[in-house]
Amino acid sequence: MLKPQISSATETVAASMPLLEFDRIGLEYPFEESMRTIVQEITLSVQPGEFVTFVGPSGCGKTSILRMVSGLSPTKIGELRCHNQPVTRPLKNVGIAFQNPVLMPWRRTIDNVLLPLEIVSPYKRDFKTNRPHYLEMAQKLLKAVGLNDFQQQFPWQLSGGMRQRASLCRALIHQPEILLLDEPFGALDAFTREEMWVMLQNLWMEAKCVGMLITHDLREAVFLSDTVYVMSPRPSEIAFKLKIDLPRPRTLEMCLSDEFAHLAAELRRHIHKS
Repeated sequence: MLKPQISSATETVAASMPLLEFDRIGLEYPFEESMRTIVQEITLSVQPGEFVTFVGPSGCGKTSILRMVSGLSPTKIGELRCHNQPVTRPLKNVGIAFQNPVLMPWRRTIDNVLLPLEIVSPYKRDFKTNRPHYLEMAQKLLKAVGLNDFQQQFPWQLSGGMRQRASLCRALIHQPEILLLDEPFGALDAFTREEMWVMLQNLWMEAKCVGMLITHDLREAVFLSDTVYVMSPRPSEIAFKLKIDLPRPRTLEMCLSDEFAHLAAELRRHIHKS
């Protein structure tokens, strides 16, 4: 997943320009004979390569925010911009991983990972011609997550953690600029979940993309994030913003440090306040 080299001057300018801008975005749903406000006036920006997490009570609109970013449900209140252009339709530069991996049961692991390249432009136009190259990309990803020996297995032959690893590889295969993660580890046991934190961090650092995570696990938020946004109950807004300045790459041993515990406690305190 190599990216072209750019000059330090260009890199500095690019780093100063947000990739995503939330400009007073909101969300309303029809309820009985009126409209119910779910999200109200969220304004924030996300820099290229930044990993941000949204935490907050159920029903506060966290998943809806990811759907707005993907362009699957463009906001009708305020404006959401990607590269300074309004997001009004599904974006091609987005990878998505959900709590349920949703792998195609009739496709083997390697073919599930390759699926986005078959359906996303510009890859789909020359998929057959470039399949050997794309196959190499998929194999590199699978090797990175420890699934090199499971390329030919069907989803039912994989454990839950293995299926989620394959799902992350599929989300990254087309080298997206934005990786959206909706509780991707919520169904996993605690031990596997922590292993996945390290694996996801490594994939994200290699991909150099924006990461946007929804989770109810505050330790997960601290471990993975550069910035954590705490959302209030609906009608929700950003109640608190916390910068995570822990060095990378982060290790599970860091979770035992006083600094890590303080950051998680600070998030918990503001969730209870909201």
